[in-house]
Amino acid sequence: MDSHSPFALVIAGQPTLRRRLRLSSFAALDQRIGLRYHLDGLDLGETAGYVKHHLGLAGRSDPLFSDDAVSLIHQTSRGMPRAVNNLAIAALVAAYAGNKAIVDESSARSAVAEVTSE
Repeated sequence: MDSHSPFALVIAGQPTLRRRLRLSSFAALDQRIGLRYHLDGLDLGETAGYVKHHLGLAGRSDPLFSDDAVSLIHQTSRGMPRAVNNLAIAALVAAYAGNKAIVDESSARSAVAEVTSE
């Protein structure tokens, strides 16, 4: 039984998991992790492509977000897809509430204020 390790475990999580594993109470577990990999957030081009792709899945082929709005969403979300989603949806709602045909930077700023106020 001691000649091999019959158990392998993959631990995946948000960036907070990495910080939590570094706490002294998890030292034994942290020492046993053999491989670590970290995925960075999307860059600005990838964020723009990500938003465009999701709009395409929803049936929208023409641009709905201005470049400034996408840039602000990217900057605020640090390219993390879930945060991009949340900000984009809030920006869409803000643009709709403002009776705008396109999500502009002011709609994105309203979304940032709404999402980050908590």
